Amino acid sequence: MNLSVADILQLVLSLVATFAAVILHEVAHGYVSWRLGDPTPKQQGRLTANPLAHIDLIGSIVVPLALWAMNSRFLFGWAKPVPINPAFYRNPLKGTLYVALAGPLSNVAAALAAAGTGRLVLLGISGSVLFRTSTVTANLVQAVFLFLGIFVIINLALAVFNLIPIPPLDGSRVLAYFLPAHWRLRMAQIERFGFLIIFALVLLGGTSGLFRLTSGIWRALLGNEWLLFLSS
Repeated sequence: MNLSVADILQLVLSLVATFAAVILHEVAHGYVSWRLGDPTPKQQGRLTANPLAHIDLIGSIVVPLALWAMNSRFLFGWAKPVPINPAFYRNPLKGTLYVALAGPLSNVAAALAAAGTGRLVLLGISGSVLFRTSTVTANLVQAVFLFLGIFVIINLALAVFNLIPIPPLDGSRVLAYFLPAHWRLRMAQIERFGFLIIFALVLLGGTSGLFRLTSGIWRALLGNEWLLFLSS
């Protein structure tokens, strides 16, 4: 496979954006758990932006590279889960809900912040200056906009994917809060098979509707001018 400079740049920026999104997701889980009284994330050194503390070989490197090689429209992955102990929470069930929501909400917030930053710059400077010139400064700005666009897409995809109510995804913890105790027990029992169920769902196209929804959201956030640049 012959890769152009543009292909290599997009791959590197996509991997950096993926790392940043999954690390933010896990740190948010750990931070909320710590704020609720659980010392475990801090004791395990997981309340840090240092990628070495979070990278999972399969989820952070192999899966994103495989998706990129298969020309997937979305790159996503996962970091090592932050260890938490709900026994430290005043209300373990409600605390687990807050911790579960923290990851996806952090990704949504990051996507909104990145999209808002880019749109504000576009309001002040013509896109023809940013995207259609080849000076050193313009090339640097174009690389930044490419990264921000990818970062928006990956964060939204990660947030939506993690809200699927299949254990161990965050959506299962959210759903569990509203279920009777015996159904929560059933969900805990199937968690060992969770990743197999998730992979089967993805391979069979069961998540396509969710990603179509995500596509509509990030397209609206980025706007036509930014999208034209990303597709060029």
